[in-house]
Amino acid sequence: QVQLVESGGGLVQAGGSLRLACAASGRTFSIYGMGWFRQAPGKEREAVAVVRWRGGIEYFADSVKGRFTISRDNAKNTLYLQMNSLQAEDTAVYYCAANDGVVVSTVRDQYNYWGQGTQVTVSS
Repeated sequence: QVQLVESGGGLVQAGGSLRLACAASGRTFSIYGMGWFRQAPGKEREAVAVVRWRGGIEYFADSVKGRFTISRDNAKNTLYLQMNSLQAEDTAVYYCAANDGVVVSTVRDQYNYWGQGTQVTVSS
């Protein structure tokens, strides 16, 4: 099993920045794909940024390209999402996800581990 705990959400004005962190514990050696999804009220959960945990593959949703970056600290088993130039449309609950398969995917069903979510609210 892998446990994921997110932190770093909050309220920010449009144009501001936030950094989310996802700390993984448990069978972290088994993690292959990892990333961030978000879900706004009344909308489907969508992939924001996903990576291969050991590097080499990254995907960003078109809506966040150029504004969000992802980084990892393998020693701390932590994945970060740096969000800059935040817009009201970025308001959502952000979830960290991981899988122990061999896929880096934007499909939520491909991830079998999820954090509890952290709220990001961008005021315009």
